[in-house]
Amino acid sequence: MLLHLSTWCEIEKRLETSRTVIVPIGSNEQHGPMGLLGTDWLCPEIIAHAAEKEGDLLVAPTFNIGMAQHHLGFPGTISLRPTTFMSAIEDWVDSLARHGFDRIYFLNGHGGNVATIEATFSQIYSHYSYSGNPCPFILKLRNWWDLPGIMRLAAKLYPTGHGSHATPSEIAVTFAAYPDHVKSAPMEPKIAPDGPIRDALDYRSRFPDGRIGSDSSLATIEDGRALIEAAAKGLLDDVAKLEAE
Repeated sequence: MLLHLSTWCEIEKRLETSRTVIVPIGSNEQHGPMGLLGTDWLCPEIIAHAAEKEGDLLVAPTFNIGMAQHHLGFPGTISLRPTTFMSAIEDWVDSLARHGFDRIYFLNGHGGNVATIEATFSQIYSHYSYSGNPCPFILKLRNWWDLPGIMRLAAKLYPTGHGSHATPSEIAVTFAAYPDHVKSAPMEPKIAPDGPIRDALDYRSRFPDGRIGSDSSLATIEDGRALIEAAAKGLLDDVAKLEAE
């Protein structure tokens, strides 16, 4: 069930039997010369929507802008400041909790979001800790690549050249879902360099084409289908564990 394609009446009825909601969250940022700008929000959305077709999930609209300040040296990147990002997440949580959702699961597609999302969770929980009132909901963050079996599958598909940004696994997921938007470009060097992530100008000078440690050209539609299938199953299993708490 997709929240944005439902009526309020349907959501009210849904809350009688399930109070869990999945929020795909990511970032709109450069992904090298062949990765789509939306890769980091498309991946969790694709996986959540695939899982929704296989199981009984409610999926919220995708939170598609995140923490990408270090990618602003590349056209098309859109970023939020940490304080803006935190405020927006808190407003989403407060809105969903107001309706009675008590399991709010964020499926993340961008590593740069993690620290700020976790800090926001701590801030939200602190309101209840200081007031002495019980928190009526559980928040969970899971990166899609940390779902059961995904890292193992990615290592099998890409024993070399996987890297940490513009990875062939994330690009393959988008290619499988959007085959009409498959891109190609020369990889120079074949495997991109590694290094620290700081500000936008430093990033652009260290990683001229945007990749970090990866060979994006390894991505295929077939790999993407396998990753989506495995991730969707992993998501359903992970959500079931959350609901059993």
